[in-house]
Amino acid sequence: MPTPAPEDDALPLAAPASPWALFAAFTVLALQGFGGVLVVAQHHLVERQRWLTRAQFLELLSLSQVLPGPNIVNLGLIYGDRCFGWRGALASVAGLLLAPCAVVLGLAVLYARYAELPQVSGALRGMGIVAAGLIAATAVRLGASLRGHALGTPGVVLAAAAGFGAVALLRWPLLAVLPAVGGVSVLATAWRLRRRGRP
Repeated sequence: MPTPAPEDDALPLAAPASPWALFAAFTVLALQGFGGVLVVAQHHLVERQRWLTRAQFLELLSLSQVLPGPNIVNLGLIYGDRCFGWRGALASVAGLLLAPCAVVLGLAVLYARYAELPQVSGALRGMGIVAAGLIAATAVRLGASLRGHALGTPGVVLAAAAGFGAVALLRWPLLAVLPAVGGVSVLATAWRLRRRGRP
């Protein structure tokens, strides 16, 4: 497990007691993740369970982002494997998928029946606004972990702005933006670390 970030040193990290604990934790966070599990995952794993520091969560999220498949599933798979090997990976992914699948199937049946009602469509539009706000709040919280990044604040802001602009404003495909912006960021970070004399 990587060394906790300086801003998270005040409280010691905990660890899941068993694969069942992982399964229960990921089931709970998955059932709270209306509009996206990522926001709840950051709160649950970092702030509530104290299994990860913000910096560690950000590292796993960055790795999950460049892998195929849903980010949160990749994150659960990597973290579960890190804790208990294949049993932990299986427990995390099962916790993320089993209960939500049952809930989604039930809601899909109800939506197919009541989708034309104005109250239903209005509620869904309102929930979309809340989900967007939660994602923005998570981005701000995780951004605090980048203060000590090798690129410095200007480099971090420039990389983040390039990624945001390419995807949100220019509507370039994520599959092209990730290796382009991410690749430049990785190379620039490696160059700065070498100049500092760090491995």
